[in-house]
Amino acid sequence: MTDIYTVNGMTCGGCANSVTKAIQAAVPSADVEVNLDAKTVRVAGADANIVKQAVEDAGFEFAGMAG
Repeated sequence: MTDIYTVNGMTCGGCANSVTKAIQAAVPSADVEVNLDAKTVRVAGADANIVKQAVEDAGFEFAGMAG
């Protein structure tokens, strides 16, 4: 299952890399793709609660499902 979440506070490639690494550290099998322009992250293969915790632990604001 693939979900798209809004993540506030991402402003550069380094931010995108941090979010990607945090999610993949929590769920190594997750497929993660960040869209900086839209401030979203597409995640396949990870539970929303795990994604939320990983994003917040990385210092960003998890704003829930995009849409």
